[in-house]
Amino acid sequence: MSATVLIGAQWGDEGKGKIVDLLSPQFDVVARYQGGANAGHTVCFGGRTVVLHQIPSGIFHPHVRCVIGNGVVIDPVALLEEIRMLESLGVRTVGRLFISHMAHLIMPYHKLLDEVGEEARGAERVGTTGRGIGPAYVDKFARVGIRVVDLLDRQVLCRKLRANLEAKNELLRRLYSREPLDVEAIIEQYVAFDQMIDPYVTNTVELLNDALEQGQRLLLEGAQGALLDVDFGTYPFVTASHPTAGGACTGLGIPPTAIRGVIGVAKAYTTRVGNGPFPTELSGEEAEQLRLRGKEYGATTGRPRRTGWLDLVSLRHAVRINGIQELALTKLDVLDSLEEIPVCVAYRIGEKITTVFPTDVQTLERVEPVYEVLPGWKQSTAGVTDYGALPERARAYVAFVSDWLRVPVRWISTGPAREQTILCP
Repeated sequence: MSATVLIGAQWGDEGKGKIVDLLSPQFDVVARYQGGANAGHTVCFGGRTVVLHQIPSGIFHPHVRCVIGNGVVIDPVALLEEIRMLESLGVRTVGRLFISHMAHLIMPYHKLLDEVGEEARGAERVGTTGRGIGPAYVDKFARVGIRVVDLLDRQVLCRKLRANLEAKNELLRRLYSREPLDVEAIIEQYVAFDQMIDPYVTNTVELLNDALEQGQRLLLEGAQGALLDVDFGTYPFVTASHPTAGGACTGLGIPPTAIRGVIGVAKAYTTRVGNGPFPTELSGEEAEQLRLRGKEYGATTGRPRRTGWLDLVSLRHAVRINGIQELALTKLDVLDSLEEIPVCVAYRIGEKITTVFPTDVQTLERVEPVYEVLPGWKQSTAGVTDYGALPERARAYVAFVSDWLRVPVRWISTGPAREQTILCP
């Protein structure tokens, strides 16, 4: 049995889509285990740039079967749009894409509650994408969620939806002064959705475990990043699921004993979307220049990302809680023009210096980063595919990161395209 987990090691947007696409030829199955349409995994190949939100990034390799696991919350509208987009590009999905019958569905009221809930928080906003992810997970754990399997029985669907909407409409009316949603319209919409996704729905727990028993190789794709994990991230400024490696088993129904490796993906600097603490965040012209060079705008929302220097303290936290064994370092070329590159190696909290990442927001908001300043290389690394062709100082930067974390950097991305990647010796 052989499964490898690939996770974001920062606050998301690390370039996971590219690395999954790059590694997919080595695997038989690629499976998403959590998150929803709030993810934006960008894949560039053959002059095309495609953004995937729910479908695994291995879909562009014809031999790969792709699975959306039970841990994902599915937005039916976005999923159908994504399937149509892929089919228009000549990518076959029927017979290759499989959706767990136990996955929960994002309903129209989830999106509305996400929107009005964020508005009501005011200055305490989390900065969600507004895609209904959090409210869908709330219903899942409150045991009132609608699952894909519920679409198969109209009576069950109607009963659950009516009970849910009675409560949701009361909340929308009384607390948020919003108009109630139409129960019958939603029922008709989701019954129609069932007919369209029926060819994709299966028992993915059986599919994945059968694949493992047959000696097939599985790549388990996480969304968002480790620092957004609902338990181990910067709570409450986190996502509503477990992007960490531990979430792969519960999100797919495979045993922990099947996991043979964990790959982390991190940028050569740090970014964050939404609110929450960010110790190495830059401001002003310096932040904007890094944002422009890195094209740091959200693949899902288009929002400008917050930018900052590489934070090895938070990255060490991600390495530890996930058991990361290999690292893919992306966007190295974005640093090409810099004279000096600060790297955070510790935090100062009052008189104390620590390399332990504090996950309580109150402490993290007042830490001061302690930097080691490395010399820049002032040469282009864009598109370089051979490790020996990198400038000496660029290699030194990569080695510093690897040595500090005690994790080998196996891949270096020097551009968005599939082929713009270095496999390190």
